[in-house]
Amino acid sequence: MANKLSALSLQFATDAILMCDGIHHRAHIKNQILRSACSIGANIHEAQYGYSRSDFICKLQIALKECHETFYWLELLKNTATITAEEAQRFENACSRIRFMLIKSINTAKQVGE
Repeated sequence: MANKLSALSLQFATDAILMCDGIHHRAHIKNQILRSACSIGANIHEAQYGYSRSDFICKLQIALKECHETFYWLELLKNTATITAEEAQRFENACSRIRFMLIKSINTAKQVGE
């Protein structure tokens, strides 16, 4: 699942960058969503090279927090009509899919450690 999760998070970050390239105002929100959306994949990637199970879990939990933050910024972009409802829904669906996979991975890693 790690490779699929890495691929999804990389595509998500790429799509977020491309979406933000089309936004010519609200620089503060653009900056925040770029940081959180790109951080998801960076933490997933870093988790794969964790030095312990607890380090692995910690990095995935950070990625999960970044997913929640990204979802917030997407809602804000949608609510301010900075992006269309359809575009927001597409990103929210992708973000939710990554969150689901992260939660599943975290829970599995915790169970293995018991």
